[in-house]
Amino acid sequence: MPERPEKRVFYVVGDIHGEAELLADLHQQIFNHYELFGGGAGGVLVHLGDYIDRGPDSFGVIERLMALEARPPQGWEVLSLLGNHEEMAISAFSRGGHDYTFWSENGGAETEFSYRDHGFDGLAPDHMRWLKGLPRMLWFEDEQLIVVHAGVCPRRFPEESEDIRIWTRSARFFDTAQWTSPALAGQRVIHGHTPTDDQKPGVSTDGRRINVDTGAVFGGPLTAVRLADDAEPEFLSAYRQP
Repeated sequence: MPERPEKRVFYVVGDIHGEAELLADLHQQIFNHYELFGGGAGGVLVHLGDYIDRGPDSFGVIERLMALEARPPQGWEVLSLLGNHEEMAISAFSRGGHDYTFWSENGGAETEFSYRDHGFDGLAPDHMRWLKGLPRMLWFEDEQLIVVHAGVCPRRFPEESEDIRIWTRSARFFDTAQWTSPALAGQRVIHGHTPTDDQKPGVSTDGRRINVDTGAVFGGPLTAVRLADDAEPEFLSAYRQP
């Protein structure tokens, strides 16, 4: 196993929701940017969840992510988190009934159409296995960086319910002045889940909370934030072609 690089640069991608073409575009931008500005640091590419539902090609998104994780480009580590839409899909097929109806009415129907185009009745088995193994949070303690789909509990972190990490839209979380958990001192949290109103990244006044869900499936761009050492965050975005 290769040693972890002493310095790492992070690229964190927001909610994808079946927008496979935007994802391919954004990935190319990220890898090109790293070639130009990586500076010898190890690259860490993180996808923070909601890969499926609502958009046109959920199958293609999962295929791409699984392939990148299995064979990352040289110098890269590729990681993916569970989002609430993946959790809904897992519950839909394990429990059925209301859980299936809820998922279907919240974008799952489009996901099933995508998989049927590839000959599957429901999600492909290897895709489902991959989804079930995804973590709900990544905490890079050396870099004081937390990456999570929706957010954390500002008072109890890291002891909050795991459901909070994929579902929360708490006003207390969005207000970094209310982050009272000692474990959050000095930490920066990158999240998605709640599309920004202006389709631009949402950055708290103190820079400790960054929302990269810019509403790709609602006509906005697909966005990634780049984080390196003490540099200011930098954003890359993929837009639909006119």
